[in-house]
Formats: sequence, C-alpha cells, structure tokens
Amino acid sequence: MQDFPCYLVRRLGDGAIQARVEQIGLAQLPPGDVLIQVAYSSLNYKDALAAQGHPGIARKLPHVPGVDAAGTVVESQADHIAVGQQVLVTGCSLGEDRFGGWSQYVRMPSESVVPLPEGLSLFESMALGTAGFTAAQCVLAIQQREIDPQRGPVLVTGATGGVGSFAVALLAKAGYEVVALTGKQEQADYLRTLGAAQVVDRSALDDGSDRPLLTARWSAAVDTVGGRPLVNILRSTQHRGVVAACGLVAGAELPLTVYPFILRGVSLIGIDSAQCPMAPRLEIWKRLASDWKLDYLDTIARVITFDDLPASVEQILAGKIVGRVVVQPQAAVVPAASPSGDAS
Repeated sequence: MQDFPCYLVRRLGDGAIQARVEQIGLAQLPPGDVLIQVAYSSLNYKDALAAQGHPGIARKLPHVPGVDAAGTVVESQADHIAVGQQVLVTGCSLGEDRFGGWSQYVRMPSESVVPLPEGLSLFESMALGTAGFTAAQCVLAIQQREIDPQRGPVLVTGATGGVGSFAVALLAKAGYEVVALTGKQEQADYLRTLGAAQVVDRSALDDGSDRPLLTARWSAAVDTVGGRPLVNILRSTQHRGVVAACGLVAGAELPLTVYPFILRGVSLIGIDSAQCPMAPRLEIWKRLASDWKLDYLDTIARVITFDDLPASVEQILAGKIVGRVVVQPQAAVVPAASPSGDAS
C-alpha cells in the first residue's frame, strides 16, 4: 500500500512544534489487529491541545491527533470484526497514546472497535463522536438515578459546545425542561432549535459567596466546564438531585463544603468517556442510533478537511466553535513527501 496522508505533529530541532499534513506508511502505525480506512474523524478540545504538542495529550512526538474515527475495516485478525465492516472508535487511547483519527488509516486493537450500529451513518457517528457519547453518558447517569422530567429543570453549562449541544438535544428529546447556560447569547436561537426551554447567560450562575448552600433550582445538571461554576451548581441543586461532570475548562479545583452531599443528598457523577467499558459503550451507541437518534446532526456539525485544521484548532481553543466539527481525512492536499523522511 502506498503512503497516505495524516496530520502529523512533530518537534523540530529548535524545540518548536510543527503540525501539518504529511505522508506516512502503514509500518509507522501502532500495533493492532484491525486496520481501518478512515472516512471521518472529528475535532475535540483534546485534539486541539494535541495539535499544539501538549504533553498531557500528545505524550510522545511525532503524533497524529484525533480521539475519534469512523470508517471501513480493510484488514482484521479478529474473528468478530470482518473486512468491509463499518466501525467506529472513540477514546481508548486513540489520538493520545496511539496515532489518531486525523489520518487516512488507523490501526486499533479489536477490543476498542465498535461496529457501526444500524441506524447511524459514518458521518453521523462522527458528528456525535466523543462529544455525543459523553453527553449520552451524562443523560444516562441522570436517568439511572430516577430524575424524571417532572422533577424540574435540568441545567446544561457550556451549552454551545460539542458536549453541551448534544446534552441539550438529548435531554430535550427525553422530555426534560432544559436550561442552557452560555456566554454566547448570540447563539440563543441555535440552542432553542436544539430544544432548550430557556437560554441564560453564564453570569446567572455567578455567586462568589462562601455560603455552603444556595437556593435549590435544578433537579439535575450536565456540567462541561468545572471550576467555580460546578461549585455553584452543586450548591443550588435540589434535594436528591444529580450533577454529571465532564469538563474543566473553567478550572480543576472544587472549593466547596460537603453540605450539598450530606444535607441535600446531591450526587456528583464523574463521566469518563475514553475508558468506558465495552458493554455500556455498545449500549449507548445502540441508543444513539435508535431511541436517542437526533434527526438534525447535519445542523450541529460541519465538515472540514485537513487544510482547515490550523484555523479550526485556534477557534476551538479560543472558545469560538459552536456545535461540532467533523474532519474528512481523504480530502486534504498533501505534499509529495515529508522533507524529514518519515514520522518516527
């Protein structure tokens, strides 16, 4: 097989980070028993950090970002994964310890590969990607703790982002009254289109007091930002309410008392998508293709090529991305050869 394009991040001799489209060969992919020709990947905040050589994500350079990939199996040594089968991968070290989905091919262990569920296209699976999968886990965590729509409003922070957009849409589809919190009031109509009953400015959650509890407002919440907003959500969640937390762009610290937990019985549920076990992973993808299927994924997601990645990476790091960005690897213009030889 001839060399193929990927978006490679490397460290130059002067220590600078270079990220651009290059050609690599199959021998440079990590080991695994399934080789996938990638039709679509996606852009996540974590991918943008990897594209800048962040050592917490791109743990070894050179590196190919992309924590999501969907495509067709072209080689398989696994009995349960067939050549020609359409599959997807989210997390499972893809785009972190392993070369990721910003490539025409990825190689993965078969235990990380999800057969594309009936009812989803390859594009739709990546329009969802890690963001949709994470949002679905949050909604499931709320439902499993018996928070039904009659309990009251559910708050979603960072509502115009990937996870936030899908959380708004999935909760609304399930019948909840969704309050979308955002710093982008110009996107209020977009959020209402997704199903938000109310769109409020993120300043509405500001409370710098040291009171252990605030007025109870939310039956549940999906928090994508962490930090002080998460503190204030926990202090204002109703008795026996649930908060699903999956982000930290507002900070990793959580300065609060135990009172929300021991006086109101609030549950704080951490959502870890990358290493979710396969059984619940398969069940969630099945639901995203059936009773949780969103009919307007093309309005949430837009498609870019490798050539658009530098600008899109800057946008997502600056908090300027609304919805989802799907990456189409094959459509990029690729140099004839890497001037530095190979990617190792």
